[in-house]
Amino acid sequence: MTDDARALWDAEAVAFDDAADHGLRDPEVRGAWADLLIPLINGRGLRVADLGCGTGALSLLLAAEGGHLVSGVDFSPEMIRRARAKAEQTIPRPEFVVADAAEPPLPEGRFDVVLCRHVLWAMDDPAAALKKWIALLTPNGVLILIEGRWHTGVGLTADECFRLVTDQRKDVALRILDDPSYWGGPIADERYLIISAS
Repeated sequence: MTDDARALWDAEAVAFDDAADHGLRDPEVRGAWADLLIPLINGRGLRVADLGCGTGALSLLLAAEGGHLVSGVDFSPEMIRRARAKAEQTIPRPEFVVADAAEPPLPEGRFDVVLCRHVLWAMDDPAAALKKWIALLTPNGVLILIEGRWHTGVGLTADECFRLVTDQRKDVALRILDDPSYWGGPIADERYLIISAS
């Protein structure tokens, strides 16, 4: 990522949590994400890599609600600073590192779950990033992608993202996320979840 991109996301960090699905401040929105993600991660205390974690809302949710050991990665120092501040009282406390999600400085083959929300579409080479993310997983590890194709024209369609994953994994499922409870209100674009267990 360029210094200009980093500066842009550092500036975005100031109001990042104001979006309902970013900050998860609304109990209904937080509950919707917990109800979606916790059952997908079978067990408690698993190792989770949250790549492109932003201010850490999902990292904190998975640690607090699922007892998971979360490692969050984001290339914005300001996003990570805010994530660390929010994590002070969370048990187990997630660890956060400033780094490019395309090249996560995490040990390969050690994570039960790799989670990425609204990140793959922004990668210069989505297929290469996906390969690196999959390499982080244990043999039975689960990949969870939350992506979209927004009304502005940016993003990945569900079909595009599904093909990217099926090029590298066998067990792939797609779920459309059009329920307003995830986003704090109705949406006018395509948002979805892809999960792959192998």
